[in-house]
Amino acid sequence: MYGAAEPSANLRAYTALDGSSVVTHQSAARVWDGALPAWMQGDWRIHVTRSRDDGKPRRRNVVGHRLTFLPGEVVMHDGVRITSPARTWLDLAAFLQVDELIALGDSLVVSHDQDFPYPRTATATIEELRRMIAAHPGMRGMKTARLAMAGIRVGADSAQETKMRLILARTRLGEPLLNHVIRNEWGQAAVWPDAAYPEQRIALQYDGGHHGDPRQYLRDIRRQATTERLGWREIRVSKEDLEGDKPFLVEKVRAALGGIPRERTLGAPKTTKSGPQLYVRAEETEATA
Repeated sequence: MYGAAEPSANLRAYTALDGSSVVTHQSAARVWDGALPAWMQGDWRIHVTRSRDDGKPRRRNVVGHRLTFLPGEVVMHDGVRITSPARTWLDLAAFLQVDELIALGDSLVVSHDQDFPYPRTATATIEELRRMIAAHPGMRGMKTARLAMAGIRVGADSAQETKMRLILARTRLGEPLLNHVIRNEWGQAAVWPDAAYPEQRIALQYDGGHHGDPRQYLRDIRRQATTERLGWREIRVSKEDLEGDKPFLVEKVRAALGGIPRERTLGAPKTTKSGPQLYVRAEETEATA
């Protein structure tokens, strides 16, 4: 995000000069609190788009684009003309890899109901993303968008949680469930795993940077104790567990699930009792200029 004051203090100035300039791409994604890959986070230039009938915006620290928008794809937010969350996601399909676009999509559709300590409302819906794809069949990045669409799920609070899910979904371990609530003996919500295998009573918790805080550390200990008291096993996952060609996460979860075989051939999507299983290869993305 740009910060509480910056959408009006900075971005508004870039669209107030004329009636056709729109904040787009990663600039729009930041406003919508979208997850951007590390290589894109350091670029704070403002992306501004005009219609194809007008010239590209040319200002210092501005990246100009020319695109055509359909009704509803440009909205007003805090006095700024900006692409809708779904259109922002589709525009970035021309620049992101499949997994990066999945993470961005997850961050836009994430929601948690009132059973969660911090309920969240989605910025976009999966159906809105699907409709955006259908409305622009020939748009640049469409192959990437279609592949990413199959991998987007509701419930991931960070790009690292998305990465954790995708790693597991591409093994024989299967795709863990998001937004699962572990309830106590009175039916009350007690634990909120980042991902879970409910049938095996395995709860996955991703430990981000804030988990090093002493107070958070104590909360994590209490959470794990509650999880185990309710008959579940908690697996804590670190950033390092997700790295490399053979992430250690897989071994951690395989051991907890009882030694499921190591390899599975990637192919067409397969449906199980837990829902669709994800087989999208990260490298299956078109080259972009």
